[in-house]
Amino acid sequence: MTATATRPAPPAGHRRNGRGPRENREMWVLLLPALVPVLIFSVGPLLYGISLAFTDAESGRNHVTSFAGLDNFTALLGDDDFWQSMQVGMIWAVSVTALQFLASLGLALLLNERLALRGVARVLAMVPWAMPPVVIGLMWRLVYHPDAGIVNSTLGTDINWLADFTWALPAVIVMGVWSGMPQTTVVLLAGLQTVPKELYEAGAMDGAGTWRRFWNITLPQLRPVIVAITSLDFVWNFNQFSLVYVLTQGGPGGRTRLPMLFAYEEAFRYGFFGYAAALGVAIVVVVLALLGVYLWRQLREAS
Repeated sequence: MTATATRPAPPAGHRRNGRGPRENREMWVLLLPALVPVLIFSVGPLLYGISLAFTDAESGRNHVTSFAGLDNFTALLGDDDFWQSMQVGMIWAVSVTALQFLASLGLALLLNERLALRGVARVLAMVPWAMPPVVIGLMWRLVYHPDAGIVNSTLGTDINWLADFTWALPAVIVMGVWSGMPQTTVVLLAGLQTVPKELYEAGAMDGAGTWRRFWNITLPQLRPVIVAITSLDFVWNFNQFSLVYVLTQGGPGGRTRLPMLFAYEEAFRYGFFGYAAALGVAIVVVVLALLGVYLWRQLREAS
């Protein structure tokens, strides 16, 4: 007769994850001080903004706010200024994100090499990140100044870059690339330092040149980092406000008016708070949809 080994029953309140009800309560008590500010300053305003988008809220003491349903969103579909701002926003976000990635990747590859004063170069590459957006905007206004700006002095031209209908948006894009390079460079540099050196040694032994090692080793190893940082950069760039506002305030003629600038004008210049809130909701939906498609394609290619 064989004895059957039986596992003792777990004590009352025991969970598979090793935490009982008491430990779970203590965990939530410890998390509460961090969750309360998030709920107050992030989730609360978000829910209030969404609810405001379905009202006809306007500035003025005598105005009575009432429920408007989808009227604000319907008005958006027929607003030419809205579609123009979305077009400018897409051109800005895609251009800045792409150029920012290419420039940051080149700088990260350079800073990853054993160069003299590499530590100093890495610190200097972070300077734009440490500067407030207002300071960056004012500095670039001086750079693009039609009379005393360094751009016209170097090129020997007299173009008013920020007031020209053709050159205003490209000039602002250059500023956006310069100001956003540091964080992208740091992330890519961190990713480069995690690539095993044995892969490069094996590739060199197989006769692979510098370009083939970069294409077949570096880029595949950096794919998760590239997907993450380009996704974040696109969201940050599409929601950009302060840099462009200080530099051009959306001019000339709306050529640099990003969606967030358009929402700001509707809310604080004209007082249409409900309409501006609907615009904000529409921007979030567009960004999430585009980001979802991009991530789905990247994950599909990776699999």
